[in-house]
Amino acid sequence: MSRTALLVIDPQYDYFDNGKFPLWNADNTLNEIVSAIHAAKEQDAAVVLVQHVSDEESPFFVADTQGVKLHQAILDAAPDAPIVTKEHADAFQDTNLTELLNDLEVDRLVVCGMMTQNCVTHTAISDDADPYQVSILSDACTTREELLHLIALDAIKTKVKFTDLKYAFERPN
Repeated sequence: MSRTALLVIDPQYDYFDNGKFPLWNADNTLNEIVSAIHAAKEQDAAVVLVQHVSDEESPFFVADTQGVKLHQAILDAAPDAPIVTKEHADAFQDTNLTELLNDLEVDRLVVCGMMTQNCVTHTAISDDADPYQVSILSDACTTREELLHLIALDAIKTKVKFTDLKYAFERPN
């Protein structure tokens, strides 16, 4: 049996206007992520949310602040989705993500979120992602500026497939 999981990385308030580290195109990216969540659910794909939590010395994502919270639009779109908390760019590192994906019987990952050149790419090309067929929804990712987003995607194009939302959750024949 083949099952896909949509892995939604770090759509947290510090990355939006009035946050401590606002990103380029954050609101449009949020809308793309919400659309991806709805598409995933329509195709019975799992949705897994990832939240970065830093210590109090960090410039953002500090525990118990507004900025560390996942955006409400994401929580509204996926109210029952499990949340993996991480402290590193790679969402697999020192988390229960592998165990969770095994429990969900997932063999394909569609990755989206924030920041393209850091947490999105580090997770997508993680050694721990090797057992999965991994693709990135590039329209549902962002970072500080468009050029950095494009450079990051270009840097991993030989390692990871890119997909369009229209095809992201199609079931293999």
